[in-house]
Amino acid sequence: MAFLIILITCFVIILATSQPCQTPDDFVAATSPGHIIIGGLFAIHEKMLSSEDSPRRPQIQECVGFEISVFLQTLAMIHSIEMINNSTLLSGVKLGYEIYDTCTEVPVAMAATLRFLSKFNCSRETVEFKCDYSSYMPRVKAVIGSGYSEITMAVSRMLNLQLMPQVGYESTAEILSDKIRFPSFLRTVPSDFHQIKAMAHLIQKSGWNWIGIITTDDDYGQLALNTFIIQAEANNVCIAFKEVLPAFLSDNTIEVRINRTLKKIILEAQVNVIVVFLRQFHVFDLFNKAIEMNINKMWIASDNWSTATKITTIPNVKKIGKVVGFAFRRGNISSFHSFLQNLHLLPSDSHKLLHEYAMHLSACAYVKDTDLSRCIFNHSQRTLAYKANKAIERNFVMRNDFLWDYAEPGLIHSIQLAVFALGYAIRDLCQARDCQNPNAFQPWEQIQSKCSKECSPGQMKKTTRSQHICCYECENCPENHYTNQTDMPHCLLCNNKTHWAPVRSTMCFEKEVEYLNWNDSLAILLLILSLLGIIFVLVVGIIFTRNLNTPVVKSSGGLRVCYVILLCHFLNFASTSFFIGEPQDFTCKTRQTMFGVSFTLCISCILTKSLKILLAFSFDPKLQKFLKCLYRPILIIFTCTGIQVVICTLWLIFAAPTVEVNVSLPRVIILECEEGSILAFGTMLGYIAILAFICFIFAFKGRKLPENYNEAKFITFGMLIYFIAWITFIPIYATTFGKYVPAVEIIVILISNYGILCCTFIPKCYVIICKQEINTKSAFLKMIYSYSSHSVSSIALSPASLDSMSGNVTMTNPSSSGKSATWQKSKDLQAQAFAHICRENATSVSKTLPRKRMSSI
Repeated sequence: MAFLIILITCFVIILATSQPCQTPDDFVAATSPGHIIIGGLFAIHEKMLSSEDSPRRPQIQECVGFEISVFLQTLAMIHSIEMINNSTLLSGVKLGYEIYDTCTEVPVAMAATLRFLSKFNCSRETVEFKCDYSSYMPRVKAVIGSGYSEITMAVSRMLNLQLMPQVGYESTAEILSDKIRFPSFLRTVPSDFHQIKAMAHLIQKSGWNWIGIITTDDDYGQLALNTFIIQAEANNVCIAFKEVLPAFLSDNTIEVRINRTLKKIILEAQVNVIVVFLRQFHVFDLFNKAIEMNINKMWIASDNWSTATKITTIPNVKKIGKVVGFAFRRGNISSFHSFLQNLHLLPSDSHKLLHEYAMHLSACAYVKDTDLSRCIFNHSQRTLAYKANKAIERNFVMRNDFLWDYAEPGLIHSIQLAVFALGYAIRDLCQARDCQNPNAFQPWEQIQSKCSKECSPGQMKKTTRSQHICCYECENCPENHYTNQTDMPHCLLCNNKTHWAPVRSTMCFEKEVEYLNWNDSLAILLLILSLLGIIFVLVVGIIFTRNLNTPVVKSSGGLRVCYVILLCHFLNFASTSFFIGEPQDFTCKTRQTMFGVSFTLCISCILTKSLKILLAFSFDPKLQKFLKCLYRPILIIFTCTGIQVVICTLWLIFAAPTVEVNVSLPRVIILECEEGSILAFGTMLGYIAILAFICFIFAFKGRKLPENYNEAKFITFGMLIYFIAWITFIPIYATTFGKYVPAVEIIVILISNYGILCCTFIPKCYVIICKQEINTKSAFLKMIYSYSSHSVSSIALSPASLDSMSGNVTMTNPSSSGKSATWQKSKDLQAQAFAHICRENATSVSKTLPRKRMSSI
């Protein structure tokens, strides 16, 4: 076919050079003058009439079979050009057009193409042979069409000689995307690759795996068939049969081939789904025959005929079964409807096509609208009779709605896009040129002109309010999106779990994995503070060991208790190291349980000390009796710590902390410890808070102990620091995210640990090192004697006052004998205690208090 095209082209060019070809008037379907002429190729008639099986002479025969749908496509081009001429897009420049009927035949289309390529403003209308066509000025600046891919390929090969822009509005063959073979071809519809891929996906998702396919024997049909076979295999779909029909109606074997195809469908009874890559007239004949044979199948339609009114208006078409098809994108074509309403206003002398349509309307004046298309199709040009202009105008007005019913919105929109794409290209070229001069630019320059500047990688096309997809704005891709090619219609999304992209990115970047690293400045600072705390614990331990027998150390509960408390502080400081570094399952489980148990043990020891101090200096008999029953140091420590151990054990068994990959942040991946159970974590911290609160109450009760050594006061301060730190921690921890979440807990642990450690041991160390004169047995006993004497004096004074009050009450109200007895009993107990203390003080300073109390202190 390609070789034949080249031969025909060479022959016609040579003939045109030697002897000018005078184009018959009836060869031009429609024309309109203008400063810039755009050519159009439309298959208005379905075939070329020929009395012989093969042509004997190189001449264009008469075309028959008037197609209403293609006639409407021609009108869509005329309407779009008029829209541009009536707008301000090309100010002062008028577009004209020359539209030719290809008769659905390659030779006719190539004859029209030769006229497009003929030299502009030359009386001989010849195509010159040149080595360089850069400065060659042809008759037209661009060509729109043809609709069918086979014809488009032949025309495009000729237009490539001068790189004349050709904009296809219906040609979907995938091979036309090859810019090496077809450098000047452009189109406003997607290639068949996307349609075929969607078809195969639809079939696979519908559960069909045994199908048939019908196509044509030209390049379009063979390419569609080959692509579909590849896509079908990829989707595990098997093809039962492949039937091929002649591409053109002029082939006399077409009816025989259709009958053979339908018999094949009947024989393959298990095949219920058939994919059809045919043209409208093929499908029309195929379905009419299928209705006669009672064939009922599922038909998958290509965009060539899926929305064709010619097919949907076939009588009893529902008997063929169901049709699922793919169609072109639709746009707003309301203005085209108004254009059709005023179709009679167009001059018929320059629109031979319009005049022919009017003749057909007159011939079919008494035919119903449902049969009008078929009536027009059956009338050839030879059977037309001349009608007066008034009768033609009346027929136009009466049959306006008929045309609109046959309009295919997708194709009309595609033609509008093609015309406006050329309009915007011409506008760009005419900004610095006088385009009223037809020689202002060469056709090939339009290929480099665009309605909008191309969007660079990192940007996407955003269609403006105009319906034309060739005109758009470039918009930067948002964060986590990218484009790696120019003029991409949308940005691609990065995998948010592992990658990210900045605004206007051309690629995705891997997210950086972050955690509180050992090299982080904040982590180093916190480690230094923890290390200083450990050193401080060791120093305190050494000081207390070297001063083992001093009253300060003994009053602290002895070396064992001090060692236990110091060990707890050591473990608390050491637990902070588990919050730093790459999280592991072991560190996640260890850090919270280690801190929880050690801190609980520390608070339990301090609780026993607070209870002991309160017991030693309490003179209320009832309170003293209660405290004596409650005071069981070892049992308290083991019970309080054991409860925490149970809480942590249940936590580790049922909802243990684990390593979590947090991908919620846009640019980084955070490795963190997920606590497993917020309830368990809160229970652990809440339990420590309860113990600390009890400890605080006991210490607060004993805050007025001897001023030189008031351990309860410092325990109170330590618990207050703990509460302030952890109450502050809760909102900060809840609102902080990222790699510094562990740092928040480390800081709180250090604050509470330092607070309790300093309040518990710094006053004692100060006495041991700087106040050695009061760290003696005699000074200690003297301090206690002074405090006890003051306390007993206060108790001794109270009975006298109470006696006076009791007497007054008795005199005033003799009936209150019960209350007087109670006061008397309290007075006797206080007097006995005071006499006992005075007696011991008179004997010796060493026996100021009873032995049990002295030993407890």
